[in-house]
Amino acid sequence: MSLTSSPCDDPDRRIIIDLARQSGIDRIGFAEATPVTPEQTDHYSSWLKASLHAGMDYLERYPDIRTDPRLLLPGARTVISCAISYWHAEEQLPDSPRIAQYAHGDDYHDVVRRILSPVADEIARRWGAETRICVDTAPIHERYWALRSGIGFRGRNGLVIAPGIGSYFFLGEIITTHPFLPTEPLATGLCDDCGRCIRECPGHALRGDGTLDCSRCMSYLTIEYRGDFPEGFHTGRRLAGCDRCQQVCPHNASPQPTRHPEFHLRPTLASLTVEQVAALTPETYATLLRRSSLKRIKLPALLRNLRHL
Repeated sequence: MSLTSSPCDDPDRRIIIDLARQSGIDRIGFAEATPVTPEQTDHYSSWLKASLHAGMDYLERYPDIRTDPRLLLPGARTVISCAISYWHAEEQLPDSPRIAQYAHGDDYHDVVRRILSPVADEIARRWGAETRICVDTAPIHERYWALRSGIGFRGRNGLVIAPGIGSYFFLGEIITTHPFLPTEPLATGLCDDCGRCIRECPGHALRGDGTLDCSRCMSYLTIEYRGDFPEGFHTGRRLAGCDRCQQVCPHNASPQPTRHPEFHLRPTLASLTVEQVAALTPETYATLLRRSSLKRIKLPALLRNLRHL
């Protein structure tokens, strides 16, 4: 399948598409850097007003920048959205506490930035344009730009699904002052509407409209939430994160394997035991999760999760 969803008749874009392939980017799309649509702004604002983002107050910050990517990079003309698969076939041992696959390897913030850097550098070198790389930390509607640029379509679980790849991928963006010809969004309504993700969500967090109630989401509860769980609460042996809505999605029947060994399952996590987690100290915790995105979960929260497997 093509690296983009649209035929390429822009020679500048063709250069970047070829370089993206060499860099290990699995899908790339281009969108004009303009304010997001009023529908997107209203939809996001309504989600926040309903407190469906739970305790993630940082999602309320910088609303003006989220609305207009040109405030992240003055003079921006293009938002380049990139998808990098992290899926691999390796599995943890059956008795190991479950860790979501995105966190099996090295911290994706660092790896995705490294993958996108040669593309951003070439844009600057060839056209003298300014660039800014965003990987999950800048206030930008990543999924909106992935949809807008034709990376994929939105599933009922809220994730972007790329045909031929699935949904096991990281998103990263390159905002640039160079005016690339935009790629076309995919047709709407490509989700099968089978409802499997909604039925199988362990916390019943999925609302059916592509949004979720984070306060009921196992990924939020085991990673972002800092409070205590009520007596009798169980994570279903999930120590960190949850992949259930992806595991049951028909579009992930044959996901695109990652081309990056940094995302493969670490041996220390593959054989991790409950006893090893229970015995962690601040020093051994730091060693176990060195260069891992799981460092976002502080040791007390990890031990809390362990008590509620």
